[in-house]
Amino acid sequence: MTAKQKIFRSIYPLLRRFAAMSPEMGRVLENRTATAPVSFYSLQSTLNGGSLFDFFQLRGKKVLVVNTASGCGFTGQFEALQELSDKEGGKLWVLAFPANDFKGQEAGSDEAIALFCKESYQITFPLMKKTSTLQTKEQHPVYQWLTQPAKNGWNSLSPNWNFCKYLVDENGRLTHIFGTAVSPLGKEVADALALPAV
Repeated sequence: MTAKQKIFRSIYPLLRRFAAMSPEMGRVLENRTATAPVSFYSLQSTLNGGSLFDFFQLRGKKVLVVNTASGCGFTGQFEALQELSDKEGGKLWVLAFPANDFKGQEAGSDEAIALFCKESYQITFPLMKKTSTLQTKEQHPVYQWLTQPAKNGWNSLSPNWNFCKYLVDENGRLTHIFGTAVSPLGKEVADALALPAV
């Protein structure tokens, strides 16, 4: 962990509280009616190590998709994401998509990202290859699904910063979007995880 990363880790709780006051950073959006025209389970991604991750294996589970960055003030959320993953066991999959979309905060290689996540936060949930999550021609297909109403049924919002969280229910419906400042262990996420699939 670099000196900058250590500083970010120590100030993360204060930063999260301050950012939660921002309407965008603390937002929670919910969908309980719209269904996805394109199946979430038709998607695939490449894991950090190079193997293919088929979303078909996620059927019947809740999935929390998060855009991550190793050099962000919110990197401390890795700890909460791992705790959430451990706590929810086989009921929830956390999927991390490292991205260098905001101010060069994920400038390292896939190998460096994996090493950082393992050594600093003991991450065991799936970590994908570094990608782009914003609506550009390089946008990852999973984020195309998450941000295009023609695919997910309702949402057009891309992440506005690192550690935005998208929750997909057991039936492959995008049900919630949580802003960066919403803690993975917060009441908003806990309440959403407790909702039965529609």
